[in-house]
Amino acid sequence: MFHGWELLIIFVVILLLFGAKRIPELGKGLGQGIRAFKEGLNAADEEAPKQAEGSPGESSDNKQLPPP
Repeated sequence: MFHGWELLIIFVVILLLFGAKRIPELGKGLGQGIRAFKEGLNAADEEAPKQAEGSPGESSDNKQLPPP
């Protein structure tokens, strides 16, 4: 995707745009956002089976109806 020189140029541009003091703050915020997103995905994955088990109108023994 990106090679050494391209990454170096991108880093220098980011450094010029945001300044050296602001980059750690941006990294911290990005890391916290990614962590919150992953926790939200895990919570949704844990909730989905619980909702499927308690759904009204669905039979848990999966009986098939005879053909008409």
